[in-house]
Amino acid sequence: MEPRLGIDFGRVIQGVSAPGTADTAFLGGSFAEALASPAADGVYDVLPGLVEAFGGRAWIISKCGERVRERTLAWLDHHDFYGRTGLARGNVRFCRKRPEKALHCAELGITHMIDDRLDVHRAIRDVVPYRYLFGPQKGEVPDWVRHVPAWADAAVISADIPAGRRRPATRRSR
Repeated sequence: MEPRLGIDFGRVIQGVSAPGTADTAFLGGSFAEALASPAADGVYDVLPGLVEAFGGRAWIISKCGERVRERTLAWLDHHDFYGRTGLARGNVRFCRKRPEKALHCAELGITHMIDDRLDVHRAIRDVVPYRYLFGPQKGEVPDWVRHVPAWADAAVISADIPAGRRRPATRRSR
């Protein structure tokens, strides 16, 4: 099986915040405030190389309602996310409940998943072999998930691609 990457959106790609806090500009602010909200520090430095290392087999898998779904898609366009990262425009999935991410991971054959929520990792534990708990966390990180505090620490992800399946990660210039 070819390695496939899943990436959460909120607090992973967009607007990393302290554990347990919401991104109020994106969730509760105006549409303009949501579009203006920042990407996570380092996402554009690291994610293009990961998308390339996975041979383009990368998907955003996000839990949200219709209003946040529309904002997410608009944010991705507004920030030229697809052009800046190489992620295919059609590789964005949404679900209403966090445990449903396991269904998307199973359907897509996701082998590596980056998410900031431990409950998501519990739900995908039997589906996705490589799980990365992203961002600052409260409490201990279980040994069955790998903690990636920030995008600057994400080199472990491409290192986990089985030998012979990895494409060399090169920095794309834009």
